Amino acid sequence: MKNFTDRLKKILEKEDLTASKFAEKIGIQRSSVSHIISGRNKPSLDFVIKVNNTFTSFTLEWLINGTDSNKVNLMNETNTTPTVSRLVLNKSIKENKNIKEIGFFYTDGTFKIFKN
Repeated sequence: MKNFTDRLKKILEKEDLTASKFAEKIGIQRSSVSHIISGRNKPSLDFVIKVNNTFTSFTLEWLINGTDSNKVNLMNETNTTPTVSRLVLNKSIKENKNIKEIGFFYTDGTFKIFKN
């Protein structure tokens, strides 16, 4: 899947949710979901984290990049094993720490830093 919008649509389809129910489930406004689906807005880091924390069968790596080194089978509904990234994220939340920044380092030598 090429972009986050495609992956978001896949989640809605797999979880059998409307955009309104999805928004309610992760605690955001319906218009935010609509704007992301339409391509008007890109998802914020806060949005991606809320999706990741609510829908545990989809890894953070898959949500962000569309790839998953842990190869979670999207057709297998029983796969809810947390990934390393989810364990680290949950650990920092339980310790009442806030994420300052997240870095992605690509194989072509480029990188992106996302600051909270």
